[in-house]
Amino acid sequence: ISGYSLVIQARDNGTPPLSSSVTVNVDISDVNDNSPVFTPANYTAVIQENKPVGTSILQLVVTDKDSFHNGPPFTFTILTGNEEEEFTLDPHGVLRSAVIFKHMIATEYVLCVQAKDSGKPQQASHTYIQVRVIEESIHKPTAIPLEIFIVTMEDDFPGGVIGKIHATDQDVYDVLTYTLKAEQKSLFKVNSHDGKIIALGGLDNGKYVLNVSVSDGRFQVPIDVVVHVEQLLQEMLQNTVTIRFENVSPEDFVGLHMHGFRRTLRNAVLSQKQDSLHIISIQPVAGGNQLDMLFAVQMHNSGFYKPAYLIQKLTNARRHLENVIRISAILEKNCSGLDCQEQHCEQSLSIDSHSLMTYSTARISFVCPRFYRNVHCMC
Repeated sequence: ISGYSLVIQARDNGTPPLSSSVTVNVDISDVNDNSPVFTPANYTAVIQENKPVGTSILQLVVTDKDSFHNGPPFTFTILTGNEEEEFTLDPHGVLRSAVIFKHMIATEYVLCVQAKDSGKPQQASHTYIQVRVIEESIHKPTAIPLEIFIVTMEDDFPGGVIGKIHATDQDVYDVLTYTLKAEQKSLFKVNSHDGKIIALGGLDNGKYVLNVSVSDGRFQVPIDVVVHVEQLLQEMLQNTVTIRFENVSPEDFVGLHMHGFRRTLRNAVLSQKQDSLHIISIQPVAGGNQLDMLFAVQMHNSGFYKPAYLIQKLTNARRHLENVIRISAILEKNCSGLDCQEQHCEQSLSIDSHSLMTYSTARISFVCPRFYRNVHCMC
């Protein structure tokens, strides 16, 4: 407890008794009676041979229960184990290499490190760090090519995470880093640590091929990343049909079924090869394990097929479509729960282009806007 606030009252014996009160603040000043604490108590670390001088090996974590003026900043010192000065320890507690290590010369070092706090008199504690020198990387990283599909309203893409590169390395201690070619950084970014791909706002319609690479410090491997951006037209929303799937998650649909179902759907509903199939959005149905997919079909002469025509085509081909994935319903109008005469209602769709849903798998990522279905009676 760093302090107390007391209210003290003085009362006389007169008639009537009179009183007054005063507030007394008592501050408890801290004395430096706690030593720094390492978390964990002792450390183990590895470094590959032939890493350059200055390679970060370990970050020490130290806390102190005393107040701030008796705690950090801490002073770090290597007490033993560094007689040949193979290591340096900076003021922030980062242990770095000071030489190029060779596995054939030494395979292990044990350092005793001390941390002193800033109090008077100073309190100190120590920890042991076991550093193993392992052989340098002998395996190249492997990465899966990634294809990303982005659907957005015209010139209204807000940006965000659109996918993640999946890479592995058979060298257990390799740390992978990801880089993007410099001239592409005006439109995209890649997180150097985890491979997440970030698109900046305002992407134009079209195809982008990203020059991404992954490195383990010795080997650098290129990764094929292709981004397709499709901008929606308002007319598409007026001619959409919804296919509702049963017992499938968005990620499973994107990763396992989307390519095959798109191909089967094209064969079922396209009247001419020049027609275009547009998948507008996929979205889980609230309260269940169902998934809605919105699509529209554009004629080669720029108009759109009406939903009634597409539904007829879908109904005729439903058995064939279900060879790919189970279909729960084909929706154009949805009057469920509305007291409409002869179940006659009108459905409208609204798109929230600033609320993007990203369904990312190892090979395919699908980014689309959230949609809302509004239904009202036409009685």
